[in-house]
Amino acid sequence: MEEPFLRIEGVSKSFGAFQAVKDVNLAVGKGEIFALLGGSGCGKTTLLRMLAGFEEPTAGKIFLDGRDMAGVPPWERPIHMMFQSYAIFPHMTVEANVGYGLKHEAGLTKAGRAARVAEMLDLVQLKPFAKRRPHQISGGQRQRVALARALARQPKLLLLDEPLAALDKKLREHTQFELMSIQERTGVTFIVVTHDQEEAMTLADRIAVMDRGEVKQVGSPTEIYEFPNSKFVAGFIGSVNSFDATVVDREGPNLRLSVPGLGGAVIARDVPGAVAGQKVSLAVRPEKIQLGKERPTSPNSFQGHVKDLAYFGKDSLYRVALGDALVQAHAVNARRGDGGARIVDWDDEVWLSFEPSSAIVLVS
Repeated sequence: MEEPFLRIEGVSKSFGAFQAVKDVNLAVGKGEIFALLGGSGCGKTTLLRMLAGFEEPTAGKIFLDGRDMAGVPPWERPIHMMFQSYAIFPHMTVEANVGYGLKHEAGLTKAGRAARVAEMLDLVQLKPFAKRRPHQISGGQRQRVALARALARQPKLLLLDEPLAALDKKLREHTQFELMSIQERTGVTFIVVTHDQEEAMTLADRIAVMDRGEVKQVGSPTEIYEFPNSKFVAGFIGSVNSFDATVVDREGPNLRLSVPGLGGAVIARDVPGAVAGQKVSLAVRPEKIQLGKERPTSPNSFQGHVKDLAYFGKDSLYRVALGDALVQAHAVNARRGDGGARIVDWDDEVWLSFEPSSAIVLVS
């Protein structure tokens, strides 16, 4: 990355004896969509509020476009925040809401304000609704009003606090792509706070996973999902099967592990620093596990029986009793000649297998 557009250096925030944010260091590039992802109380919203200037760091510094934000009040920062509740005025029309923040912008004439509002309404595809009031438009449209109002002031950085939480599932999925398109057209840097892993994976160029005030891992969605650096991150992002294991030795480019919960040995991809006798965790994503009635040729093959299953139409989730473990596996539903959809059913004896490259060894 070039010189970061946003630099967060050693930032901490305490409220009395409680430390909400602990020594956070992050670098965000210009024009990036960057997600802060974590559960309730992990510190992501507190960090967002420090960026906005609503809270001052107890320690550390925040730099935006090379400028130290220490002591700069919220109204003087080239930063705008879109709140989870949208906070739009119910008594104002859509266009009045969008133009509200422009009333006191220096050097902007009445005609200039009108042109800016029209530009923003066009950007979020709300021109036909300009004269309506918030109660006369849908939840998704109100979300776009709030976004247009935030963008009207032409901020360098836009902070979005759980921007899609109030929308239903289908509208949320649609709006994710709208947000990405608007960000691409405007070039504004977005910082998105969310607890929804799918939302972060869809929207963000990079993700910072947070827990108890600390950043646990930063990376692209692919890096976070395929190469988690800890048991916490592996479990927080998507579903995962996790087992206690011990490193036995190396086998070519891989590791051989003893996994008592599976009742045997597992060949897994190597990790730097792993040594024989070391206690580790083995993680395997459910969709990486192949399931069938015939014994496979994979080195990681185990036999069990189907204890539970959930049918989702295009695929099914199976819970397979295997040794001392209950293993989850996803399988695409293939149609059979008798009109059934599932490849196996309740209480069937099955084989589970996975490739060494799909087995993640976690040393923390």
